[in-house]
Amino acid sequence: MVLMLVKFDLKKRVKLAQTVWFMYWFAVMAGVLVFSMGLFFKIELRKRSELMDNNESHFLPNLLIFMGLILCGINGFGGKVCYDSLDPAKFVKWKPMLKTFLMFCVGFNVLLLLTALLCFLMRIPLQFTLAEGLKNGMKFYKDTDTPGRCYMKRTLDLMQIEFRCCGNDNFRDWFEIQWVSNRYLDFSAKEVKDRIGSNVDGQYLMDGVPFSCCNPSSPRPCIQLQMTNNSAYYSYDHYTEELNVWKRGCRESMVSYYGGLMNTIGALVVLVTMLEVAVTIGLQYIDSSLSTLVNPEDPESESEGWILEKSVKETFTDIMANMKAMGKGGKVDEGGEAGIATVS
Repeated sequence: MVLMLVKFDLKKRVKLAQTVWFMYWFAVMAGVLVFSMGLFFKIELRKRSELMDNNESHFLPNLLIFMGLILCGINGFGGKVCYDSLDPAKFVKWKPMLKTFLMFCVGFNVLLLLTALLCFLMRIPLQFTLAEGLKNGMKFYKDTDTPGRCYMKRTLDLMQIEFRCCGNDNFRDWFEIQWVSNRYLDFSAKEVKDRIGSNVDGQYLMDGVPFSCCNPSSPRPCIQLQMTNNSAYYSYDHYTEELNVWKRGCRESMVSYYGGLMNTIGALVVLVTMLEVAVTIGLQYIDSSLSTLVNPEDPESESEGWILEKSVKETFTDIMANMKAMGKGGKVDEGGEAGIATVS
């Protein structure tokens, strides 16, 4: 049984071809948009690549760039086919490859949908990537004289200012590492000796955070050192007073930013997939309606168009049968080659 049969005359076929042609070129612009979003996402990730634990996070933007390029190519080709369908003489040259092209479009639409799903799911591995990357980056904050790490302090400070965050999970993460370089410590001072001696790792730990953690909206001058020492400041109680540093961790802030960006891209790709499904169906109607002309010599004759020539179940059964036949054919060929080799 034919799926979604529609009867066409010349006027309907021309209107369909013009509509699908317009949709194809609109889809080309959508492909450019997907490419641009993938490129923008890649640039955003590269800005903070030092804080990423691995390079796997670039898989998604690379995939988006690749999918955007393919979108432009297949939609440009589809638009050309739709334009030529208005002239049966020109359409004949596309007829042999059209079925293969439509099957490729169906497979590509499935891949587009998986790409959209990946955009929504990449938030989870991004959390682990940022957690480990930020943890390592904070350890290297003090290494301003070490080649390859000398810009880590600047990177972390700019990140904390831009994302209004402090530390990995919160500002207390800075209490657990030495973030002041040894070159700025007086090792003859009793306070420095006591702090280093009281730590099993021999690090200079303190209850303070870098200046970039300060919240400029706070009415009180920033308290970034001796944050847990109530006697160090007048009218200060760190248990009850609202601290004037950012309380939100940078991992949460960056995951929120990149997650929102990926959700937006994912929604865009879903819309593009819906558009691609629509133009694929439109092209299938054009192909089938031109193949079933009552009088092929008369372009004005009536015809019928459909999405599938058989029902979904019958089409699936035919595909599976063809795949099995191809598999058996391959085995026969291998057996024949082995027999020839034995005789030789």
